[in-house]
Amino acid sequence: MTSILAIVLPIFALIFAGWLVRRIGVMGPQASSELNRFVVYLALPALLFDIVAGSSWKELWQPHFVAVFTISTMVVFAATILLHARKSGLNADGPVLGLATAYPNTGYLGFPLLLAALGPSSNTLTLISTIIVACVLFAGAIVMIEVRLHVGSHPLRVAAKVAKSLAKNPLIVAPVVAAFFPASGLAVPHPVEVFLKLLGAAASPCALVGLGLFLAQKRPKVKRSDARLTGLLVALKLVVHPALAWLLATTLFPLSASARHAAVLLAMLPTGTGPFMLAEFYGREAGVTARVILVSTVLSIATISVYLAAIG
Repeated sequence: MTSILAIVLPIFALIFAGWLVRRIGVMGPQASSELNRFVVYLALPALLFDIVAGSSWKELWQPHFVAVFTISTMVVFAATILLHARKSGLNADGPVLGLATAYPNTGYLGFPLLLAALGPSSNTLTLISTIIVACVLFAGAIVMIEVRLHVGSHPLRVAAKVAKSLAKNPLIVAPVVAAFFPASGLAVPHPVEVFLKLLGAAASPCALVGLGLFLAQKRPKVKRSDARLTGLLVALKLVVHPALAWLLATTLFPLSASARHAAVLLAMLPTGTGPFMLAEFYGREAGVTARVILVSTVLSIATISVYLAAIG
């Protein structure tokens, strides 16, 4: 149990540090958004670029792991949208709520947690999952939202808006541009590599503190219906998502023990802040999404600790 706490506590201690400095007024109400902006636009893209540029296609091409993570993620995403559509019809809220259940915090929590639990070899698997989350899930949700918001508009106009949204997302652009280096066999120039490593090293600690700042923000009293919805979404995220990953990794797409544990841990991560940023930007279910992030982050301390104890 001591080793589990040694893995989990430093990560969540950074979240608590962010929560504390916001609560006691050391940092102001804009601190969370500004720090998250730094992570999203500078630190995390630098980390993704550095890892992709330094990887080989042989490392990234792990079809069974890709299948396990992608299928489990997209099934939960699609199931949430269908459940919402049965009650509220097809609108832009569905993809936002789908992200709340299927968007694990791979970029913020995944790298430090799996590095501590499984060692440096997990970086590639975390990178693969982060690329899937950013370039498949997040991009797909943006496409669905834009399409649903512009029902009846000319298809070319919708396509232009979607393309613009994707082209402005640094978490999508960075790994795509970095793929040039493993594809060409060229190396990143040394000064650029040092710059990327220095900037990328700030991603995890800053993101964790920023998450704590976000969670410390005061929110209005929750309605009973919203509380039930939050509970359902958290259950889908923390229970159904990792259960699907484990089932796929042990049956249809068998993985080695370390890769299986990585897939389950990544699926078990709490909801990241990406869905909230999208919900706030589009004005869709931001309150529910914020509560899912808060509750799933707190409960994941227990669920991740239990899983780490189970695998030894």
